[in-house]
Amino acid sequence: MRGDDFLKTLKAKLVEGDEIANTDRALAEHLGLTVAGLANWRSKENITVRQMVGLIERVEKSAVRRAEASAIRPIVEYCRLDRCASKRDARYEIFSTAGEGSLYLQGLKDELNAHHGVYIFYDSRGRALYVGKTVKLTLWQEITNAYNRDRSVQNIRRVEHPQRRQTFRKADEQRRQIKPANVQLHDMAAYLSAYRVADVGRIRSKVTLPRLNPSIIE
Repeated sequence: MRGDDFLKTLKAKLVEGDEIANTDRALAEHLGLTVAGLANWRSKENITVRQMVGLIERVEKSAVRRAEASAIRPIVEYCRLDRCASKRDARYEIFSTAGEGSLYLQGLKDELNAHHGVYIFYDSRGRALYVGKTVKLTLWQEITNAYNRDRSVQNIRRVEHPQRRQTFRKADEQRRQIKPANVQLHDMAAYLSAYRVADVGRIRSKVTLPRLNPSIIE
């Protein structure tokens, strides 16, 4: 079979089934070829069995890539957090939907409330602090829970300074103990990324995509 005849028949079938747009670029992407590679196939006078097997392998790999791309879809990436108290001051939320910029943030909150998936908290330098997933709760609910949760991984050294009214005394006059303390994510997290996941049961394997330290994954 001539390459041009084969591609015309295949393209018509795929377009008819609404699998691709009626363009050479769409056909090339579906077959795992470049546009130049598609032109090369079109010029073949006689397609051999070996060439057909090679094309089938390309199609299979292309299908896997498309499936993976649709399985994990970003909702937001490296969104700057602006900690605020919840309505009843019961805990902190990652941002407020009141005031300037509320239209965008309300839309983001609605999207997080509509999906399950994977989320990543980063510190102010963009380093991952915590990676979590949610199966039953929405992303917004689980992100808020994690934002207020104590974890031993977030352990830093601190000094307890007076909160009540009293005069300041220099460190050489009164030494205050420096000791490790577990801190909540809302004290350290500066940015958030969130991804919706089609197959929630496979989140564990997919969450390694950002090449994160497994110790921060839960």
